Amino acid sequence: MNTDSDRTGQVLQNLDRLLPDIEALYKDVHLHPELSMQETRTSELAAAQLKAAGYEVTTRVGRTGVVGLLRNGKGPTVMLRADMDALPIEEATGLPYASKVKAKDRQGVMVPVGHMCGHDMHVAWLVAATTLLAQARNAWQGTVMAVFQPGEETAEGAQAMIDDRLFERCPKPDVVLGQHVMVGPAGTVAGRTGAITSAADSLQIRLFGRGAHGSMPQASIDPVVMAAATVMRLQTIVSREVAAAEPAVVSVGALQAGTKENVIPDEANIKLNVRTFDAGAKRRMDYRGEFWTVIDGKLIQSIGRFGFCVDIRIRSPNKPKY
Repeated sequence: MNTDSDRTGQVLQNLDRLLPDIEALYKDVHLHPELSMQETRTSELAAAQLKAAGYEVTTRVGRTGVVGLLRNGKGPTVMLRADMDALPIEEATGLPYASKVKAKDRQGVMVPVGHMCGHDMHVAWLVAATTLLAQARNAWQGTVMAVFQPGEETAEGAQAMIDDRLFERCPKPDVVLGQHVMVGPAGTVAGRTGAITSAADSLQIRLFGRGAHGSMPQASIDPVVMAAATVMRLQTIVSREVAAAEPAVVSVGALQAGTKENVIPDEANIKLNVRTFDAGAKRRMDYRGEFWTVIDGKLIQSIGRFGFCVDIRIRSPNKPKY
């Protein structure tokens, strides 16, 4: 009778021969990054690899998502998932396969694009895992469901695939396995009971003031000052609203306003990200509660005479589940 160790050895027996191809795929994906929901080339690469390994492949699930099914007798359906999208960040590593790609974001702005969150590695990993499992079908039974997910960075790709009837068109998995590259020694795999990575919420806050010439600030309602005060107040949520023993993060990643140094603009935009590990911390800094208080109450008191409008757009499609 084969033990778990025997079966694992059978699955991994071709790994050394496969590694050069996987390294080449990783470098290819790294060299050609694509923004969220624009992962057409990456999804084509993933689909081609799955087809070559003998999987039933469905493409364009949730726009650019790819699903591969390998049925191998009776047994559980195990979903293996990897995200594919890159970030609007310029790579400065100097590597021979460093990205030099630029692309238009959804606002039509040309931005540099780079795999700065490891999704190129995730794609390579999943291709390797699906290939090895296909080559060792005598070592396991059940169904492998490989999902290459778009739009992780914008929190929309998974929902887009579900809305595109992912679990109606494909078997509903009994278990879902994902992974993320982390800082640490190469060749190690780590896990733990409970949460490993945080839940994330992304928000965009638009502050509407009244523009004026820079020489006449008294005629304006200055959204730059409002935005600066808002950013400073947001930094006190974690330090004053959440207990020191509870990990939570509020990071402002973008503050955008105006185009010229002597013109006070009409509006300012703040983009921020909130990270929490448990529901208690989430409730204590809930953007529907504390964030509205920050913007609409305490902030107005702190900057006195300003009267302004606020539009908060929450980019997370659902509240996180813990």
